[in-house]
Amino acid sequence: MIAALERGWEAEEDEPLLELCHREQRALLTNNVADFTAVARRWAEEGRQHFGLIFTSDASMPRGRDAISRFVRALTELLLSNPGDDSFKDRVHWL
Repeated sequence: MIAALERGWEAEEDEPLLELCHREQRALLTNNVADFTAVARRWAEEGRQHFGLIFTSDASMPRGRDAISRFVRALTELLLSNPGDDSFKDRVHWL
């Protein structure tokens, strides 16, 4: 797990960010559901692949310093139950 900020990707637009994640074989965790759903749908129609989208919502998993451990636990459980290197390829999952 790595934050976009740690990679210098925090200013990337949605589609270039998903491309960066694909090149590094990383699933992307985001609460920007509307925009990334549209990108994923368009990519599927074009035959393009991504390495996975993991969606959250501020309603079910509010962001903040006190929520970090909750995210880490949820992601760890998700990764342990999907151990393959390409387990999330072209997949959308909700936390």
